[in-house]
Amino acid sequence: MKRDIYLVVLLLLIIGCSLASLTLWKVMASRERALEDVNTHGLNLTQALSTYSEGIVRQSSLLLLGLVERLETEGAGPAQIERLSQLVKRQHPLMLQMSGITIYAKDGRWLMSSNRPTPVGANSSDRAFFIHHRDDPSREPFIGLPIRSRATHQWVITISRRFNDDRGEFAGVVAVTLGVENFLQLFGKLDVGHDGAIGLSFSDGSMLVRYPFREQDMGRNFSKSPIFAKYLVDQSVGTASFTSSLDGVERLYAFRKSDKLPLVTTVALGKHEALAAWRFEALLSSLVVSALLALTGAIGWLLIRAMSRRDAIESELRLTQQQLLDSNQQLERQAMHDSLTGLANRRCFDETLAQEIRRAHRNSTALALLMIDIDHFKSFNDTYGHPAGDACLQQMAVLLSACIRRPHDLLARYGGEELAVILPDTDNDGAAVVARLMLERLALESIPHKGSPFGHMTVSIGIACADGTDLDSSASLLERADQALYIAKQTGRNRLHAEREKV
Repeated sequence: MKRDIYLVVLLLLIIGCSLASLTLWKVMASRERALEDVNTHGLNLTQALSTYSEGIVRQSSLLLLGLVERLETEGAGPAQIERLSQLVKRQHPLMLQMSGITIYAKDGRWLMSSNRPTPVGANSSDRAFFIHHRDDPSREPFIGLPIRSRATHQWVITISRRFNDDRGEFAGVVAVTLGVENFLQLFGKLDVGHDGAIGLSFSDGSMLVRYPFREQDMGRNFSKSPIFAKYLVDQSVGTASFTSSLDGVERLYAFRKSDKLPLVTTVALGKHEALAAWRFEALLSSLVVSALLALTGAIGWLLIRAMSRRDAIESELRLTQQQLLDSNQQLERQAMHDSLTGLANRRCFDETLAQEIRRAHRNSTALALLMIDIDHFKSFNDTYGHPAGDACLQQMAVLLSACIRRPHDLLARYGGEELAVILPDTDNDGAAVVARLMLERLALESIPHKGSPFGHMTVSIGIACADGTDLDSSASLLERADQALYIAKQTGRNRLHAEREKV
């Protein structure tokens, strides 16, 4: 019956595990697809934003190129500056991201500002973009880090070009300022969630624009972040997932390095938010599967319960039978073993000796018998008391048992302080080895005994041995061993005496 129950349980487990495994596989596969979709969406956004940023820089560079050509051709006098101012005003509506255009003389003085009257004494010779063009003869446009505009006090990004005089020497700088706020208006139209972020930075990790806007991030260097330190080292486009060191939010990052400009566009989406739809789907699948598993389990439980009821009576009968067998075995063990020492008792000894004599006859092998008497044990009891005597018997039983190595050898309590050892297939010399080992073990342990002339517990051992062909009965072997024991005691105790029989 139990086998049938186990089979039912096994079947239910297989069904449950299979259903749960399939569901888990489906859920994890859908999670991977959701992450792939998020990464693809992020890469598409980086492509669009990178194209947008490159377009703005390209437009600004073309505008600057036209202004530089006019300045180098027509000069930077007041009339020329006024004409350029009118030209800039006409082109300003074409670039909504542009905050203004400023022309600087070679000493940093403001020659023109498109978004406000030129302040008296305004000078930008300390700005990084001005210093770059003054010290670098390159005619390429320069994208500067975010700065606060001295005209509008807003955060702006500068794109600037150098212009030279007719001798080819540095004559000044023309700079387009792009408002960070204008950038963020477009970035803010993209749904990146509560934990999402969009960033535009230099390839060295310096931040240009970040959405959502955080003033402390303006110009901050992120070269130590995983994207710049790990991923952009050997790839220009890719995705990554890690926890932000700024706010501790785990995000899915998509990044793209511009092929034409030293710019990197990054789109980060909060992983928890990105997987919200997947979690709902996973929860729904889990609820359905849980309901199916519960129903299957309930049916299986009812089936097992019905089978268990039929098995209950059989189990009780088997238990009762087993208890009876255990009781019989316990009684048998008690009948064959001494309760104090745990050694075989006289009954077990007699049966074993008779059995070994028959085996020695059958196989024509030798059989040895050791009779052991604990010396002066009555004196020990009188000196230390009977409880101590019982403890001494138990200790000596353990010590002497350790000298019996073979499975078929038997150490038994023969009676009182007398012990006996049956050694099958053993001659006189082998029995003497065992007896000496016992004497040495007791001497080494040295159990104190004030009433003994030796000062510790000792034994006397008589050994009898005969070939199986000459064994007639256990009585004769016992008598010879007992006689040998008597001689050992008479000759001083704490010794062995072996009697040999002629064969």
